Amino acid sequence: MSAILAIRVTPRSAKPGIGEWKADPGGRRFLEVRVAASPTDGSANAEVVKLIAKSLGVAKGSVRIVSGETARLKRLEVPLGEDEVRRLLGG
Repeated sequence: MSAILAIRVTPRSAKPGIGEWKADPGGRRFLEVRVAASPTDGSANAEVVKLIAKSLGVAKGSVRIVSGETARLKRLEVPLGEDEVRRLLGG
């Protein structure tokens, strides 16, 4: 069982962490994630994976970016059900 998690990343944030669930104009929900790393050389992506894995209590290797490697909007595959993800991350 796995879930796809939509996130919007803000790199170079002064306050890294997981923010709130928001909705885009089309009504699709995404989670705000802020990281201190810059988006160069994949450092922000690595920090996003580490932060999400720690927040969900799973191994970093089990969190995978499935789309949006170079974009702010990303989709991550996580090894938990959607209900469990929402319970752990709020929303």
